[in-house]
Amino acid sequence: MTQPAQIKRGVSLYSFQEEFFLRKMTLEDCVAACARMGAYGIETLAEQMMPGFPHLDDAFYDGWHAMMAKYGTVPVCHDMFLDTKRFKGRTLTLDEQVESVVRDLKHASRLGCTVMRVLVFVTPEVLERCVPYAEQYGVRMGLEVHAPLHFDHPWILRHLENMERVGSPLLGFVPDMGIFTDHYPPVMIGRFLRQGATPEIAEHIRREYDRRTLAEYVINDVREMGGNRVDIAMAEVLRHNLWSNPRHLLEHMDRIFHVHAKFYEMDENDQETSLGYEQVIPILRQGGFSGYLASEYEGNRHIQDAFEVDSVEQVRRHQRMLARLIGEREVQHV
Repeated sequence: MTQPAQIKRGVSLYSFQEEFFLRKMTLEDCVAACARMGAYGIETLAEQMMPGFPHLDDAFYDGWHAMMAKYGTVPVCHDMFLDTKRFKGRTLTLDEQVESVVRDLKHASRLGCTVMRVLVFVTPEVLERCVPYAEQYGVRMGLEVHAPLHFDHPWILRHLENMERVGSPLLGFVPDMGIFTDHYPPVMIGRFLRQGATPEIAEHIRREYDRRTLAEYVINDVREMGGNRVDIAMAEVLRHNLWSNPRHLLEHMDRIFHVHAKFYEMDENDQETSLGYEQVIPILRQGGFSGYLASEYEGNRHIQDAFEVDSVEQVRRHQRMLARLIGEREVQHV
């Protein structure tokens, strides 16, 4: 029998990368902003926002936990990275990759995170070798299912087969909402138009995306229409963006540890303009998902050439939408 869903709201601090990079917000400012929205689950990126990583001292971790207590927030997920090209002329060996992942497991544990987001290119062999360490540190490893991959992609299926063979409850997935891109994101269209895309061709690409036309057909159309370099680039986005059936989530619900609630643009009515939240969250509720939806704002990179980025307001709108869709009774405080 499926257990009732217990979906909670969180934020990936990646959402505030623009303001953090420009020194408009500190790490504490980011956490405080989340707390003010009632989004108490915190997802972190050490390489981006924790200077000195991986050589953080006890004082840093003491300060981190004091900050969590101050704002009533909860460390939820650490995003690991694996620099396989660290050395000139060769990639990391299997042992070196395992050592790097174990380093991140230890860091996640010290932060208090129970989930670690694993980049999708990490091999099943590396994760299997890391299971004993995940047990030691009490951290679940969630492979990110990120576009253009999806749950039926051979690479994800290979991971799934390995997870089932190993049989560890510490191996699972972190689906990224980018695999549920229902419409070509308007913020991307706007950027391509500012860069010189042809309006008629841009409209053709948008329309064909909604028709789920194969990317190669659309790219060929654009060439035959006399498209310029920007038009071609806009059409090639179709090779990366995708819509997949959210009902596939039901098949893997027991292995879904966390969800990257990616979004590109929230309008004034608290609606995301391209991603299928209205279809996906009811499926998560149906499947009894218990975990965090972490807002991950990625629209900044598509508007920063022409507009002031306000990531906090975008995340606030996104949190109001999440609160509504997961059934929170009161969302006025968001």
